[in-house]
Amino acid sequence: MKQGAQGSAVTGNPDGSGGLDGAEGVGGVGVGGPEVRTDVPRVPVQGRGVEEERGGRAERAAPGVDGGPGRGDAGAVARGEHTHSETPIPRPRTLVQRASVRGQILDALRTALVTGELTPGAVYSAPALGERFGVSATPVREAMQQLALEGAVEVVPNRGFRVVERGARELAELAEVRALIEVPVMLRLARTISVERWAELRPLAEATVRAASSGCRATYAESDRSFHRAVLAFCGNEQLVQLADDLHRRAQWPLVGPVRVSGRGHADLLADAAEHMALLDALIARDLDVVRSLVGEHFAGAH
Repeated sequence: MKQGAQGSAVTGNPDGSGGLDGAEGVGGVGVGGPEVRTDVPRVPVQGRGVEEERGGRAERAAPGVDGGPGRGDAGAVARGEHTHSETPIPRPRTLVQRASVRGQILDALRTALVTGELTPGAVYSAPALGERFGVSATPVREAMQQLALEGAVEVVPNRGFRVVERGARELAELAEVRALIEVPVMLRLARTISVERWAELRPLAEATVRAASSGCRATYAESDRSFHRAVLAFCGNEQLVQLADDLHRRAQWPLVGPVRVSGRGHADLLADAAEHMALLDALIARDLDVVRSLVGEHFAGAH
């Protein structure tokens, strides 16, 4: 499958200043040394999880001198809670906010990977990125650790995280593995899924065309994966869908060397999206020969 998408949702101030103020956020900077990166633009991040920094502490009721309820118990009684026979339960930390911030940072970093703004071979530190995002280093480090599990970055002790350098051979290998997984499934689904259900995917296929027309690589990357996830979801195997999506995401990271950015241009994105539309038309028409030809060409073009 052709991979990658062009463009970026990342913007920045000329002076590289950042922080969060309302809906505004910033992008990353590097660490000291010859590999330091300081030119990554700002990345929008929605809101800030204050509790990620402080963490809510458990409020336990303090008993009164005569054994009666203290201030904590009195407040609970006023709220209609039972306190005379129940063990005090710590108030939960605001994990939703923290997960939200970490998720936003992870999305922003993934976008920067797709567009090449996180440069292959460069090292980025969690504290420096956290300062630029306006949050502590913890959610940034957690996001980077997730990217490390996905193979996008590698840990550099006492430095931070280095963006993995990858070449055309790795991209070809990913395309081969994806074809081995997805092509047989698509051909089986072409024989079993009803025309009506295939027609439900029309909006997703059309979304890939619009994304390709915009020229934004990050937007196209997401719409491309969404279409393929929806097709494969008809098989009912969640593990297969997740595995294929992970491989698809990895194949969208930029290459190093002369083909890094120029490998996928606007015309390539438009051609890729057009193949989605043609494939869906063939699936709706139950034309198995055309389906077989299209999926074969689609993955061959991912090299």
